[in-house]
Amino acid sequence: MNINTFTDILPLVQRPSSYLGLEKNRIKKDPDKVKLLFAMAFPDLYEIGTSHFGMQILYSILNNRNEIAAERIFTPGPDMESYLKSSNTPLVSLESHRPAGMFDIIGFSLLYELNFTNILTILNLAGIPFLAKDRDLSYPLIIAGGPCTCNPEPVADFFDIMVIGDGEEAILQISDAWIEWKENGENNKDDLLKILSSIKGVYVPSFFEPKYNEAGFQILRPKYTNIDIERAIIDDLDKAPFPDQPIIPFGRPVHDRLRLEIARGCTRGCRFCQAGMIYRPVRERSPENLLKLSDSSLNSTGYEDISLLSLSTGDYCSIEYLMESLMTKYESDHIAISLPSLRAGTLSHNLMNLIKKVRKTGFTIAPEAGSQRLRNFINKNITATDIENTVLNALDMGWKTIKLYFMIGLPTETDDDIKAIEELVKNLRKHKKDGKGKNLNIKLNISVSTFIPKTHTPFQWCSQISLNDSKKKITYLKNQLRHSGIHFKWQNPETSFMEGLWARGDRRLSSLLIAAYNKGCRLDGWSDMFRFDLWKDALSETGINTDFFTTRTRETDEPLPWDHINSKIKKEFLKNEFQKALSYESTNDCRLGDCNQCGTCDFKNIKPITYICTSKKDIKRPEKTGGIEQSYKKLRVFYSKTGLAKYFGHLELANIFIRTLKREKIPLKFSEGYHPKPKISFEDPLPIGLESLSELLYITVPENIKPESLINNLNKHLPEGLKIFDCKAFTTSKKSSEIKKTLYRVLLKNNNFNKKELDKFINSQSFFFTTKNKKGKPKKIDLKETIINIVLKSQSELEITISLEPGKSVRPNKIISSIFSLSENEIMQAQIIKIS
Repeated sequence: MNINTFTDILPLVQRPSSYLGLEKNRIKKDPDKVKLLFAMAFPDLYEIGTSHFGMQILYSILNNRNEIAAERIFTPGPDMESYLKSSNTPLVSLESHRPAGMFDIIGFSLLYELNFTNILTILNLAGIPFLAKDRDLSYPLIIAGGPCTCNPEPVADFFDIMVIGDGEEAILQISDAWIEWKENGENNKDDLLKILSSIKGVYVPSFFEPKYNEAGFQILRPKYTNIDIERAIIDDLDKAPFPDQPIIPFGRPVHDRLRLEIARGCTRGCRFCQAGMIYRPVRERSPENLLKLSDSSLNSTGYEDISLLSLSTGDYCSIEYLMESLMTKYESDHIAISLPSLRAGTLSHNLMNLIKKVRKTGFTIAPEAGSQRLRNFINKNITATDIENTVLNALDMGWKTIKLYFMIGLPTETDDDIKAIEELVKNLRKHKKDGKGKNLNIKLNISVSTFIPKTHTPFQWCSQISLNDSKKKITYLKNQLRHSGIHFKWQNPETSFMEGLWARGDRRLSSLLIAAYNKGCRLDGWSDMFRFDLWKDALSETGINTDFFTTRTRETDEPLPWDHINSKIKKEFLKNEFQKALSYESTNDCRLGDCNQCGTCDFKNIKPITYICTSKKDIKRPEKTGGIEQSYKKLRVFYSKTGLAKYFGHLELANIFIRTLKREKIPLKFSEGYHPKPKISFEDPLPIGLESLSELLYITVPENIKPESLINNLNKHLPEGLKIFDCKAFTTSKKSSEIKKTLYRVLLKNNNFNKKELDKFINSQSFFFTTKNKKGKPKKIDLKETIINIVLKSQSELEITISLEPGKSVRPNKIISSIFSLSENEIMQAQIIKIS
């Protein structure tokens, strides 16, 4: 197998479009015209990382500066990693395919503890030493940010600097400091780190030396700076940058929709929730600003869905006004609005009616605990009646599927609390009929995960239940909830065990991460990739005492590995909240009420910001058309798909064209029914990896759309390799008696066709190819009846004319694999072009 460049690997891997870097709104700059090359690395697969809103924000901020070029790097899939290693090919960025090791700064987003081995995957494939102490200035500066940095210690040894808190301002300050340092001709890394350490929110791990006392507690000794590292906070979200031209991913990203961050922070005060502590205070964007941002973002993307992003979307003070404004504004464009996080007991009847219009799948509630005692303990502040009424209202309004999230292993949990989960679910299941006696066909999706005590929460001193206890509790619930209409899911207890270890560990875990990586641990957040046996081997090899970090109850006066990280939440507040939990005393939401003295706000710069809009007079209603029905016509659009565009799958192509049409304000006709779909269809779409000079799709558009103008307008938005070259009105014609056929050209890259094998095929009376029918059963096709003509144009070039008669058509790659003795990789790397 000959691999000379990164693109040579693309035909050999799954989801090749994940590595192209051709997405709409991606930014590619000339590296010779910028002062700083910044690689934004996400330690997970493309479909996860490209959906991360924080990465979109920082990408936009950095690229808005002319002197900075920001590009993206994601963890490659196992197949891509294997090919990169075997061919000694470096991991590259998406935008310019620049080797990762050639950037000035690489910034990692740390969102999830089980992504940590992926950090090492990226560094290894970039040829960069893992440990910061082993890297001089010939390597990029390696930095990190994200929620996992609120306890940076388990991975501190791998990073030069880490950003604690909101990154919008810090990322530019770091970039400016680096540029100035470079332009001054400095070449001392320690001096650079001293400069960066003065930036608010920046932590330099090498400036703190870890020592361990007799009890085994990590104590940090500062070398140069104050030991207090204060979290950076954006004080006003309305003034913060917003990526209103977000990159539109290929493939099937986790969030394939426009994400509008309506608020940051949550002050509900759930005592188990780390996000509710480290993102304080609540800062809402104004409805007026959000409506403007939705317009500009939809215009730049062509998305069909808007998701209102927040830790607790239903708590947004003007949620009804915003929802109704967005729905009124975009209803005619078939744009749906969804609320991903809602809270039982706070949903008004009007809001549920609004949600019903746009959200037609499941309805999600998170009781967290089954018993009222335990819900009071964790400050969830909802009752069984709240839960039941919310479910009944949802069922009454037409929802059929209700999702419920619970945790096991919460502090003070007893067997009765576990049984209470069972009883609550079974009680909800009893509601099989509505008030009129109609069968509801209710489906309950129950999801259970093991509670993990997280840092900077009132439960940070608590014990995590053992792996065996976690398995027992989940097994009990699984057995008790085996009933029709109930679907039970659970997080792997072994995954939760490892997550808990990394959540509250210290620098002694560095050796564990390297050992696990060397044993083959990769993509641990994916259930089919997680290898607990390898983690156990690594734990045994490194001698890590897991109980010390997980199941041990901590004393409230003992030193914690993250004590030097000032999250702006006072430790005394956390201790007080834990004492209130023990007495089942609730803490109210402070966003509109009295301050709870958590320590975050100074009420000058940092304070809660909310917007209350009750009047709906300002909502612009669409003008009535008087019942005039729109007249439509069908167009045939001819396009070519060449170069890297051959890696687009059929669904990707459909999304590309639909969103291109939306950006150009060309309204497609939609189907009727419960889930209207735009009327667009493709004629015999090619599989991934085949190029074509002539493809055809059909669209149904208003009569006033001119075919000739559509060509140029759409080509401005299409990615490299896709080009429309003709557009005509579709007219039904009489069926031709001529046999439909297509001509392909096949060019081998590093081999020649065997003429003897071709002659054998030509001279044979029959030549059978075995494939599978739609039901998966073997089916034989005679290639002598399928191939109309086959000609060897040169030693490495073949032309094949194939019949398109139903039941006889075979793809050219299958034909050459049947006729010629070529390896699978040689066939995959061949250039196959549909000529006509």
